[in-house]
Amino acid sequence: MKVPEKPPKIKKILKDYNGNIFKIVENLAVQKFINKCNADYVHWDQLRYKKIPNNIKPEYIWVFLKFFRDSQFKPFRFDGWNFRFMLTDESQRRLHLLDKGAAGNLETGLESLNTSGRERYIISSLMEEAIASSQLEGAATTRKIAKELLRKKKKPRNYSEQMIVNGFKTIQKIVKMKDQKMTPQLIIELQREITTDTLKDKNDSGRFRDNDEIVVGDPLEVEKVYHWPPDYQKIPKLVEEFCEFANDDSHAFIHPIIKGVLLHFLIGYIHPFNDGNGRTARTIFYWYVLSRGYWLFEFMSVSRIILRSKKKYGLAYLYTETDNNDLTYFINYNLEAIEESLSDMEKHIAKKQKEQAEAMNLIKTINNINLRQAEILKEFIKEPEKGFDIGEIMVSYNVAYDTARNDLLHLEKLGYIEKLKDQKKFVFRLIKKNIITN
Repeated sequence: MKVPEKPPKIKKILKDYNGNIFKIVENLAVQKFINKCNADYVHWDQLRYKKIPNNIKPEYIWVFLKFFRDSQFKPFRFDGWNFRFMLTDESQRRLHLLDKGAAGNLETGLESLNTSGRERYIISSLMEEAIASSQLEGAATTRKIAKELLRKKKKPRNYSEQMIVNGFKTIQKIVKMKDQKMTPQLIIELQREITTDTLKDKNDSGRFRDNDEIVVGDPLEVEKVYHWPPDYQKIPKLVEEFCEFANDDSHAFIHPIIKGVLLHFLIGYIHPFNDGNGRTARTIFYWYVLSRGYWLFEFMSVSRIILRSKKKYGLAYLYTETDNNDLTYFINYNLEAIEESLSDMEKHIAKKQKEQAEAMNLIKTINNINLRQAEILKEFIKEPEKGFDIGEIMVSYNVAYDTARNDLLHLEKLGYIEKLKDQKKFVFRLIKKNIITN
């Protein structure tokens, strides 16, 4: 990934300009261009390649963009760093969507699903988040293999599978600890859980880095450095301040989702660990938004969207750092990813509603089965050659061993599935492939 060019200094542009720079905006086409650039929140590195009306130099357009942004900025000071950000119209629209319409509409959709359906959806979403977050950091496995690994509770065979299992356990923990306060020790524990048995040096798991040898750079071009983290000796103090900021909402108001994004950014910026910083940052984001009542994130996988646009994710960090710590770039990217994740969630709920309706029709066709058993049977119908075991049903439907076992044995007794020996365990396969839902 190419490091973006740093923006030119405004004072130098104004000094070099010969004449009244404000005459530039008297042209309507130029005004529209500037407004569009502000709405899209373009970085200098993007602006310098754009075709500008009247062949005006991009430096002069940059002056007007900065004038506007400087008047809208909200300062954010952390330790000795001065950050700032602004909320564009598009950002405010996305926040309103999450605050009002989305939550209400999704609650209605989720209420239409039975309890086991909701629980199953949560488990699936947490799996997606763990898998995507691990893949972002280099886990080399397919989504299908990773889901089977988690559903069947298989023992990880390699580094990538261990990363995914660790991520799933950690995100499950986060959901349960949303009422806890963030502490330095808790951050260390989260990183330990995320990185267990995945690091070259096991001593790097569960402790802050003790050196300044780490940089955020290009894995293929050693000389290309994107970010120099702060001195390792400052980490304990920085993490203490981080936790105070995370736990205290009594000062100047910051929208909870924006604050969650800021926490995400700060962990990446501080880089307190030798490894696992990205996964720890995304985990803390989930903790924060869930702790502030945004329950819908329990049903969403934002990391899956980030994985689709990994380059844009990296550029969001770089745009912020190269443009005087302007966090707006990082905020805008994350809000876009959240909205896309929300859209995926709405489509998935609609799909689940349809599947539940089909399961209800299946109950009418087949006597003596309940809704969960009908949904399990539909899974067999969708994958007739696959063998399902008890552990997979337990995880997928969030039920106890006896419940999963009894469901499968009941469907076997009715003659719809058969029990077969597969090495040291039993699996169940569909035997009535002519079952068709109405």
